[in-house]
This record gives sequence, C-alpha cells and structure tokens, in this order.
Amino acid sequence: MTTLDERHAAHRPAAVPLDEPTAELPLSAGSKASNLARAARAGLPVLPGFVIPYGAGGDPADLRQAWRELSDDGTRSLVVRSSSPQEDTQESSLAGQFASVLDVCGWQDFRTAVRTVLDSAQWPDGSRAPMAVLVQPMLTARVGGVLFGADPVEGRADRLLVSAVHGGPDRLVGGEQAGTTYWLSRRGRVLRTEPSRAGGVLTHAELVRLARLARRARQVFGGPQDIEFGFDGEGRLWLFQSRPITAMAARPPRGARLLGPGPVAETLPDQLEPLEEDLWVAPMARGLAAALDIGGSAPRRLLRRVPVVTVVGGRAAADLRLLGAAPPAHRWLALLNPAPGGRRLAAAWRVGRLTAALPGLATDLVADVDHRLTATPPPAVLPSHALATTLRWTRAVLVSLHAQEALAGALLREPDLSSTAAGTALAALTRARAQGVPKERVVADSPVVLALVAPSLRGRGELPWEATASAPGTEADGAAELPGLPEAATATELSAGTGVRGAAELPAGAEAHTPARTTAELSSGAGAHQATAPNTSTGQHTPTTPTRSPEQHTTTPNTGPGRALPTREALRLRIRWVQELQVRLVGEGARRLGIDMGRAGLLRWAEFVTAVEGGPLPADVPERMPADPTPALPDAFRLADGSVVVAERTTADGADGARGVSGGRGVGTVWDGQGPRPPHAVLVVRTLDPGLAPLLPGLTGLVAQTGSPLSHLAVLAREFGLPTVVGAADAVRRFPPGSRIAVDGTTGDVRPEDGR
Repeated sequence: MTTLDERHAAHRPAAVPLDEPTAELPLSAGSKASNLARAARAGLPVLPGFVIPYGAGGDPADLRQAWRELSDDGTRSLVVRSSSPQEDTQESSLAGQFASVLDVCGWQDFRTAVRTVLDSAQWPDGSRAPMAVLVQPMLTARVGGVLFGADPVEGRADRLLVSAVHGGPDRLVGGEQAGTTYWLSRRGRVLRTEPSRAGGVLTHAELVRLARLARRARQVFGGPQDIEFGFDGEGRLWLFQSRPITAMAARPPRGARLLGPGPVAETLPDQLEPLEEDLWVAPMARGLAAALDIGGSAPRRLLRRVPVVTVVGGRAAADLRLLGAAPPAHRWLALLNPAPGGRRLAAAWRVGRLTAALPGLATDLVADVDHRLTATPPPAVLPSHALATTLRWTRAVLVSLHAQEALAGALLREPDLSSTAAGTALAALTRARAQGVPKERVVADSPVVLALVAPSLRGRGELPWEATASAPGTEADGAAELPGLPEAATATELSAGTGVRGAAELPAGAEAHTPARTTAELSSGAGAHQATAPNTSTGQHTPTTPTRSPEQHTTTPNTGPGRALPTREALRLRIRWVQELQVRLVGEGARRLGIDMGRAGLLRWAEFVTAVEGGPLPADVPERMPADPTPALPDAFRLADGSVVVAERTTADGADGARGVSGGRGVGTVWDGQGPRPPHAVLVVRTLDPGLAPLLPGLTGLVAQTGSPLSHLAVLAREFGLPTVVGAADAVRRFPPGSRIAVDGTTGDVRPEDGR
C-alpha cells in the first residue's frame, strides 16, 4: 500500500535514494526496492542504496552522482539487482528469474551491470517485464542465508525455518549449496538442526536475533516473510531482501483422520475408476463397519458418520485407527477412557455366540454364493432387467462377505493357517501348466486362480503364467497383487458348476445347508438373501435350496485329502469371484450401451444401472477422461484441504537422505530436460539451478541430487504445487530418462514405479 499517487511519477528521476518516500512505490521502484524502503523506514537493518525507477528519464548526471556517492567514487563494490513490480509479490516471487550482478566496480562496469539487469526483463515470448534497478553496497558476509517467518515445507505458521552457509546467501538461493537448516520456535529456540551434527554456522545469539527480525518483519508487512540475510565480519545483521512467503505446504487440520492402504490394499491394490469405487469400495466399507459394530470396536455413531474405507486419488484407503492398525493418538487417555471397554463388554455376549456360530454362517454364505454363481447364466443371455438385478445382488452380497471375512480374521483361531487361496491358486496354475492347459482356459478350468489377480474393469494385467510353485502349496510373494485378468471364463464358469477341480475351498466339514441362518445381523439386512436361480423366460429369480457343491467331493491339492481352506480364505475367494462376475456383467452392459469398458468405468453406479435398465446415459460421457495416474498411497497419511495427501513423517529424510521440499505426490516419466518432454514428465537433475525455472510449468515432479529447500527453484516449485525432492543421492544415474518413478514431496520418497 502506498500513500503517494504514482501519476506524479510520470517524470521519474534517474536515481531515488531508498530513504525517500517515492522509493516505496512498487510500480516505479519495483517490489524488491519498495519492500526494502519500507523495511528501512520501520527501522529494520537495511543497507543504504538507491533505485533506478522503471522508465527513468532524469538527468544521467544525477545517476552518476548517486553512483559516485554510494561507491565512494568507484572504490567500493556495489550490487546491482533487479526490482520488478512482477516479482516478490503475494501471488508470485519469480525467485531468481531476473539478473543480479555482484561485486561491481567502476562506472563502466556499473553501466554494463545496469544494462544486464534491464535485459533480463525480456521474457522468452518476446514480451518485457517492467524493470527497475536496485543498487546497494556489496557486503562481504561472514554468514548468510535465508530466513522464513513460517515453515513453508511443513506448512507450519508457528515455526521459523533458517538455512545458512558461510559467506553470502547467493550460493544457497542459487542451489549450489544446501547449507545448515534450523527449525526454530518463534522466540528462536532450536527445535531441530540438519545435518544433525552440524555446528558453528550460526550461534544461539544469532538465531535469537534472526527470530526477532522475523517477528518485526511480520509486523511491518502484515505476514510472514522470506528474508535473505547476512552477518558481516563485525557481527552486524543485515536484511538484503524481504518478500511474502508465496507458497505454504498443505497441512492437515487438527484431528484429521489417520489413513493408509493397510489391509484393503490386499484386495484393491490398484487405482480405481469411479464405477470400480462404487462396485468394490462401497460394499467393503459397509461390511467392515458392520463387523466393527458387532465387535464393539467403535461407537455406532462414529461408524455411521465416518467411512471405514474411503477413496483418495482413486485408491482405496482405510481409517487405520478404526481398524486397530495404528495406536490411539493419546495412549494414556485411551487407557483411562471407559467407553471402549464398555462397548466391548456389551458386545462380549453376542461376540461369544457369534464366534461359535461364525463357521456355520460362513458355510451357509459360501454355499449360497456358490449356488448363485452356478445358477447365473452367461451375461450375454440375461435380459437387461436381470442384468441389473444380478449386479445389485453382487453389491449386497459383498457387504456380507466382507463383514464375515473381517469377523473371521478377528474372532476365529483356525488350526490350519498354511492353506491360503493364493497358495491353492498358484498350485492350480502350476498344475495347469504342467498338464498343457491353454492359458486362456485356465480360469474356466480352475477359477481359484482368480485369487492371484486383482479385480479390474480395464484388464490391467494377466495371470502370472510364468510364475511356478516349487511344490504344491508354495505361494509366490506378492502374487495377490498382480493385476488384471484375460477374458476367459463366463460368469457361470466361476463356480462349482464348471468344476473347481482339485480345489476344495469350503471350510472343513462343510456339507449342504439350507440357508436358514442368514447374515442379516452382520449388515442390517444388506447381505440377507436366499439363493435364487434365474428364470430365463421371465427374467426373474426364484428361491432355491443350494445343493452340495461339487467342491465338497474333491480334495485340496496343497493340503492333502480331507483338508480345505480356512473360513477366512474361503470367504476371500468368494469376494474375488463375485467381483469377477461384476466385471463380466459390466462388460455386457457396456456392450449393450455401445460404449467400451474404459468409458463404462467412468460412470457412477447409479448412472450405469439406470442406463442398463433403459434410461439415458449422461450427456457428458464422451467428454469424461480417465484420471491421471497417481502414485501408491503412503503407509500412513492425513488429508489436508482439497483432499491433499500429507504423509506422516517417520524420519526427517527419505531412505537415502532425500528431503521433500514441496508437498504433493506425483508419478510420471523421468526427463533430463533435453529433447522432447514426455507426458507426465518428472525432471531429474543434479542441482536446483534457477535457470531450470522455465521448465517447471506442466511438470509432474522435480528431483535433484543436491539443493536446499529454501533455494529459489524450490520456492518456485512450491508456487507451482510441484512435488519436489532434493538430496536424492545418485538420482541421475538411478533414474534414467524414460523410466517411471513416483515422487513424494512431503516425505522425500522417490522410488521406481511399475507402470501399472
């Protein structure tokens, strides 16, 4: 804010001293000089100097006189710096984008330096920025650096961040040197130092003086400032530059939930489209909430208000505290809180009964699901109404399956945990290869192999055909995380009707049951149903009684005769089968609607079902685009405003000493800045050279082997919201151009991405 009308500056003098009121006019003096003039008038330690206003037209003799007085007739070195109205503003700092010339001696060198600064106002597109020139004495600093009146890296307004080097701050802000970083309280108390063994750059007294400078600058400018400073040989503190902090990292609100992929990543490891979210995440959330309610693990009011499983960036994440995968935020208060114990006590009676009844309930549910899968004809022959009805059944039964699967894992202590669906599937796959079964027929012959791949409407991968088990029952590490599935079996072939030969997945001792006991108490009726068989003449389904599954007449190949999958594993396998039936039903529905599976995945559940039953497709379907790829979620994180993922920091640095300096996450293709830019480019360089700034727009991430979180390029990266990591050792060699990597600008984690 100024008090003078800049219309009176139409005839600007050749040089304006910083202590004159007109030096505070940003349109003529530029933001840098204007800020220094305001700071000097408020009594902050600013070097004397003058500014050559934008469009100066005064007597050149006045300029020479100003130079002579400031330089002692050329015997004292000067600094000639840019001061544009477009830099150092609340909206953008344009840090390091215009020229500064240090150690200028002599009149001719001074004129050349002024011309260099003015020439730097030329943008690559041919336009010019308005440019004034700031001139001050050259100070040889003993220690210099950058002081932030808030912590922009962690988004904390109650902390100060200082980075200092021996000498002037130019090496630090230019990215040449990382310096020593101090985290301070507002009063200058040291909270943390990096490197942790560093010492001697700044004394305690100097840190206290810097904290005082930050407080005073906040008062003068009305907000926290980004300050370049220096201590001279006599210990005096000088302010070289002050500008607003333009970008603060996202910070979760107080009490934000602790989320993470946790156990849900075993079922849904990949990025999901909207329809996939509605088909798989919504039933999972309802089922887990029902299980937690029955077990008294969380208050019912909280479970109704807070989803147990949610979607962040297209990826499934669970509330880790609700699932018991993370300790309470306040452990001692949790021990004193009587509510959880009261809930568990109230639930103990029904949980005790449920523990005894759960194997039978699971057997009923498994038999019911198997019969329904067997009775469902191929989707191509289902009338549209029956297609939608079957899809609704799949969502409902997934609620019950997820609820019972969670309860089985929590309540049952089954004697045989060596047999898993994935192990059985891998054994079946190995046997199929040995018998020469064609790859495209494996699922039809042994649907159990579906346990090896994640559900997907987009077919992101194939069965691990090359993976083999050294012996029956041997599991391949990570096999359950393999994505996709080739279109092989029909819906009917997913169950016992096609002969799940050699894979008895039902719990031990399972016999045919009439579904007299339902799972209504697990999901408030969502999963309660009778097995039905389709009436192809009417498109309706009539109740039937399940018959003995042919599975029960076989043996499990990896556990020996008479032994079968544990209850939880049997339920997990049925979850996967129901999901695969959904994929086939959606594929048929998409065919009838005249759209491909990729386009169908962009619909929401209600939109898709409405269209299948004869309603219109949304008008904007042709314009909908798949979401950009997102990196895997951190193990634990919270959400800031705008659903920004902020990872929980476990250490100050990444695994290799890397440090995140600009919050956010991205995944893309490595680019070295040379040649054509690939889509979703992640720029990987040796140092944060300010000259790289023109490349920042449109990048997905930035990784540097060296650099400071307070350097000019790091500041610009935060302004662009660009995930940035510095100190990534040997990054240029480890991540060659063309490879894919994921970058987390909060934790400093940089890792190869498999490109799924």
